[in-house]
Amino acid sequence: MHVRALIGLALLISAGSPAAADPENGEKVFRKCRACHQVGEGAKNAVGPLLNGIVGRPAGSIDGFNYSQANREAGKEGLVWTEDKLLEYLKDPRAFMPKNKMAFAGLKDEEDRKDVIAYLKKFSR
Repeated sequence: MHVRALIGLALLISAGSPAAADPENGEKVFRKCRACHQVGEGAKNAVGPLLNGIVGRPAGSIDGFNYSQANREAGKEGLVWTEDKLLEYLKDPRAFMPKNKMAFAGLKDEEDRKDVIAYLKKFSR
């Protein structure tokens, strides 16, 4: 009887667990970002800054990119692009950081945002 109870408990716990982020789907979703951002080997600043190393990086800190004053000030005030901050920012960049240059409306689907962050983490080591 105890074994059945443990199996049942394990099933309940796993059923309630959120699905792990999917970097492969994140790569597909990232296509929406490619018009302005590059990531990976050979990535350069474009309309937006390169995104290698974004997870854990202070806002407004890539040399050679002309950030908005809002983005530079956020970095000076201590904003670091953690997974949680990116999750919030990518939902609605203008609401998160008013007066930033990013014209993208955001990714409304939370799973898509998590997947994109998982994809970007591959380039943030």
